[in-house]
Formats: sequence, C-alpha cells, structure tokens
Amino acid sequence: MRFPAIAEATRQRDAHLVFLDESGYMLTPTVRRTWAPSGQTPILDCWDRRDRLSAISCLTVSPKASRLNLYFQLLPHTVHGEDVVEFLRELKANLGGPLTVLWDRSPVHRKSTVVHEYLARHPEILTEDLPAYAPELNPDELVWSWSKYGRLANLAANDTDQLAETVIDELVYLKEHPELLVVRFTINVVVRTDLWYKEVNVEKIPARKGFHYARTTSRFL
Repeated sequence: MRFPAIAEATRQRDAHLVFLDESGYMLTPTVRRTWAPSGQTPILDCWDRRDRLSAISCLTVSPKASRLNLYFQLLPHTVHGEDVVEFLRELKANLGGPLTVLWDRSPVHRKSTVVHEYLARHPEILTEDLPAYAPELNPDELVWSWSKYGRLANLAANDTDQLAETVIDELVYLKEHPELLVVRFTINVVVRTDLWYKEVNVEKIPARKGFHYARTTSRFL
C-alpha cells in the first residue's frame, strides 16, 4: 500500500502514525571529523571492546494536531520479539487509541511468533512494512543519525553505563525539543494530504585561523 493511502486510512481511524526502528550504539567511538590545531591529528583513546547497547525508538504523529513525539528504550542485548512487544505495549499505554505502525522488514517484525500473537490480540494496532532496502523512507532513522554521527560522535565512553547515560541524555533532549525534529531536520510528515517527504539541511562549516577540519583516528588502550 502506498503511503498516501496509509496516511488517509490512519486519519479515518483517528489513529497515531508510528515510525518505528531499531539500532545500536557501540562502545568504540564513531569517528568523525573535528577541529584540531593544524598539523595535529586528533586521537581518541578507547577500549578495544565490542560492547554495545541496542535501542528501539519511534516517532509518532498525533491524529488531530499532527504533533511529533519521540519514544525510545535502551536494551543491554540484541532486540528480540519480546522486546518489541513490550515496547508496543508501553507505547499504546502512553498514547491510547489505535496505532498504525510503519517499520522495516526485519525478521524481528515479520517472523517473531510473539509479535504476531500480540498483534493478533490487538487488532487496533495495524502494521505496514516499508519498502525493502529503503531506510531513508523511515524518518526515525534521523534519530539514529542525529545521535550517533552528531551528538555522540567521537565519544570514547569508559563502559556501557557511561554510554547509556549519554545516549539517554541526548535522546531525552531531543524528545523535549521536538522543534529539532521539525526545523533542524526539516522533517515533514503530513498525514492529511498525499505529501510525505524529508530534507536534511547541511550547514557549511566556517574556517578557523590556525585550525583545520581534520579526520579523527582512534587508538586502543
């Protein structure tokens, strides 16, 4: 089903539109370019460990005011069907009313028995698969790119506790500033028309005397 038809059906059901996705945060830093004195390569000291956190989040659009909101949950393990069910249960408790959930074709959505059983018991929650190999169609992906490659870039956390605390702080900040979802990312989710698009504004970084915008490298301790 094309998105305009999904949006119209959601509007007629007076339901929340939900864009849901899963991701992860690694203990090893996401290395990005940053400012450094000319001739000096920035070096991050970090642990050579593959510890990680999993995360589920969703962007929701309210049925009447088309208001955007963000909900998320961090997990110390890979996301399983039981985690998706628990997230949907808490989301429904917070939002109330029917939901239309758009997500990718991950096995945790399509093949999980517990997810199918939960949805069968809750016909007020409808799900729609996004096209395959098209993550750019899910605006929730911008939550991950904003946090991983922006706010948490070059973060060399000491352990997963520090990583979790930092991730929570940043996602709570994003939740409390929904204008960032609308203005900075220029996300437009229009549920009452046949329009749905997103644009990302890239700001040009001004030059600074004596500094250059350098590629950062990591160094294991």
